[in-house]
Amino acid sequence: MLELGSLIAGPFCGKTLADFGAEVIKVEPPGEGDPLRRWRRMRNGVSLWWHVQSRNKKSITLDLRQADGQAIARRLARDCHIVIENFRPGALEKWNLGWDVLSHENPKLILVRISGYGQTGPYRERPGFAAIGEAMGGMRYVTGFPDRPPVRPNLSVGDTLASLHGVIGALLALHHVQKGNKGQVIDVALYESVFNITESLLPEFDAQGVVRERSGSTLPGIAPSNLYPCRDGAYVLIAGNADPLFRRLMSAIGRNDLRDDPALAKNDGRAAHMARIDDAIAAWTSKLTQEEVLDLMEKAAVPAGRIYTAADIAADPHYAARGMIQEVLAGDGEPLKVPGIIPKLSATPGAIRSPAPNLGEHTEPILRSIGLGPEDISRLRENNII
Repeated sequence: MLELGSLIAGPFCGKTLADFGAEVIKVEPPGEGDPLRRWRRMRNGVSLWWHVQSRNKKSITLDLRQADGQAIARRLARDCHIVIENFRPGALEKWNLGWDVLSHENPKLILVRISGYGQTGPYRERPGFAAIGEAMGGMRYVTGFPDRPPVRPNLSVGDTLASLHGVIGALLALHHVQKGNKGQVIDVALYESVFNITESLLPEFDAQGVVRERSGSTLPGIAPSNLYPCRDGAYVLIAGNADPLFRRLMSAIGRNDLRDDPALAKNDGRAAHMARIDDAIAAWTSKLTQEEVLDLMEKAAVPAGRIYTAADIAADPHYAARGMIQEVLAGDGEPLKVPGIIPKLSATPGAIRSPAPNLGEHTEPILRSIGLGPEDISRLRENNII
């Protein structure tokens, strides 16, 4: 597999496949490499994020703006099952690496193309990052409290959603190839990947003219499901929105009057009385500590939890038991805790086989594997192509 992208969307797609055994050759520009190497917090001159995003990959430096670099990329793509890229539409074509060229040399090739707006349409040439995709896809408008401007999650959700859609497309296309068919292009747009998870947002508008608004910690139309204050200043999340859950929850908080109210028996009835139900739950939780609430909710078999920080995640025994906190020897030679691998396959589980590579760490062995000799490699290096 050849990864031509940078930063998040394309590389997260490559990372996910690499975790499950795909040989991923990551192409980086000579000199600085992928900008993600220097994003957010650093250790020993390298982003801590890099050690997660680029594990299990091999790094080769290649200037795709030069003809010799393009020729090497085409040669590598000839033997690949999948090529991943997340440049602006038209960039690969400008570099003589478009679908027509690559598929002519490798008819079974799968090309995953992730971009802000997709490969077609009037916005195709616009630059697009996750923030823009989240806004256009509908997520940003409904995120936050109603009396404040929309907010963003402190994570690049749009990029990772697009990446996972790219993985799905690649696997579907690979299955198609394995049945004896040709390869194809997987066209993933960031805004469409976000839009794909917006549930009934569009049907509600189309059928009833309703524009879903920001609602803070509540989930309008689904009750009860909210964040409730505790006596010790902490908060607890309680989701008692299924009919049996609601009855158990009301029994646990001593509100049999609400439990037995026919108007609250089904979700549509409860949705019409959200404030009444939330006030009753909050009055109960505010008299107890967070741990007391969670203990009673567990005994009542009602979903409940607290909001985790990174410190909570690192110390949680369930994360540890599920292998979701793994300690690796990072590429800088120091130990580092990183997220484990999902999904969990029973017969062919993923693994962290190698740390994130140094810039160009595998350039020479990979070039030698496609027939280039020492003189060729020296010339490429002298001309800043690798």
